[in-house]
Amino acid sequence: MDINKLFDLSDRVVVITGAAGLLGTQYAYGLSQAGANVVLADLNHTNCKTIERQIIKKFSTKPMSIKLDLTNQKSISSMTSAIIKKYSKIDVLVNNAAYQGNPKIRTDGFENLKLNVWNQAIDVNLTGVFLCCQNIGKQMLKQKSGNIINIASTYGLVGPDQRIYGKSGQNSAAFYAATKSAILNLTRYLAAYWQGTGIRVNTLSPGGVQNNQDPNFRKKYSEKTMIGRMAKKDEYVGPLLYLASDASSYMTGSNLIVDGGWTAW
Repeated sequence: MDINKLFDLSDRVVVITGAAGLLGTQYAYGLSQAGANVVLADLNHTNCKTIERQIIKKFSTKPMSIKLDLTNQKSISSMTSAIIKKYSKIDVLVNNAAYQGNPKIRTDGFENLKLNVWNQAIDVNLTGVFLCCQNIGKQMLKQKSGNIINIASTYGLVGPDQRIYGKSGQNSAAFYAATKSAILNLTRYLAAYWQGTGIRVNTLSPGGVQNNQDPNFRKKYSEKTMIGRMAKKDEYVGPLLYLASDASSYMTGSNLIVDGGWTAW
């Protein structure tokens, strides 16, 4: 066994949706450092191009930026075609993009949640994942190999503790919990459906990330974890690398929870 090779992603093509976001950017840098050719897919194409330039400067890889609208089936299909044209394969899909709504939506409460907002979240967080898995899954079936990683959340597992939020604007809306919970069983379904094809499907469920939140909120959140703090923005790169690499070759249909012990009490 060569431990270095287990985590080596050299020449593997990894698609990351929501690549321009806080965690998506960290994933892109981390997997690039492991040798992957990352496809930066996001509505924010400008930020993706900036990240692409930085990756080219830092690592000897061949990244690619694509403007992606997860609510548009044609946009997803066009992305897949463009990736195959450039790389001839897709090794890993990371379904990272998610709609969480603005602070006002999250603090207005469930009773005032608008149907159009609920539907938008379903379109991005669930239907978008379904379409990406379906479209890219067809390519993986042709290859007889592939690895899909769906990003869920601790709030796909447990209800949000409303006592820690107050008016911080960090509240988790109902649509977020509903879609992230659905992702967990979509993962299990696809892992079972594609068993024997060479395609693995797993979920990563991260906890909260420190990102200039209200100090009182951070204190209350940290008290809910066993480690006693929120995650640093780069602390999910290691778990994702594990799932994306051969280190997790015997793992499918599973959910890797990395939340500082939040859900283990």
